[in-house]
Amino acid sequence: MPELVTIPISYFEVTFDFEDPSIKLWLDRAEVVQAMFTALKPWDIDVDDVDAITTGKPSEQGVKFKLPAKRSTFFFGPALCKFTRDATNWSLAEETIQILDAAMSALLATASVSVAAQKTVIALHLQPKTAPFFEILKPFVPSPLAALEADAIKTMAAVAKWNKRRVTIDGSGQVANGIFLRFEREFAGNVSYKEIADQLMADEGALFEMLGIKEE
Repeated sequence: MPELVTIPISYFEVTFDFEDPSIKLWLDRAEVVQAMFTALKPWDIDVDDVDAITTGKPSEQGVKFKLPAKRSTFFFGPALCKFTRDATNWSLAEETIQILDAAMSALLATASVSVAAQKTVIALHLQPKTAPFFEILKPFVPSPLAALEADAIKTMAAVAKWNKRRVTIDGSGQVANGIFLRFEREFAGNVSYKEIADQLMADEGALFEMLGIKEE
């Protein structure tokens, strides 16, 4: 039987890399900001939820929109834009897609940019209901590494990276008796949000099955 887990901390992020940087989005962005503010009004955005980021390198400067009620942010700069959402789960996927679509549609309609790649991240802190977290991680400890000491290994971390995918499994530093799972995948710029969500849900399901866990 799979070990039941809760997910006390979760995070979703998607970064949209532009085909070419837009200096307009760095120096002359009033029209874009207004369009995006209007697009995000259904989620109760306020003028105080809009911040101009003026520090860092030019590629790091831009405008950040916050949606406090949705624990979400949307940032755009001259080279990319990024959406984040905390405390998310699959029941919120449709709403997340609606927010993303509204923000990106406004941006693309008013800025001379096109999306080259969509880079996603899901990070989860998982808490087993009964099993010690390391019992779940133990099968992933390489035997030669375990043999280096006679004492039992206390914890471990594993990272697997492919051309457009990365998976990290570790002990959680934020949740007692917890597991940290982070999975990343890059999609082409023309892949729909629904296709992305379906793939990420499948990725999560496969990873949970590999770990022998199931959300309570």
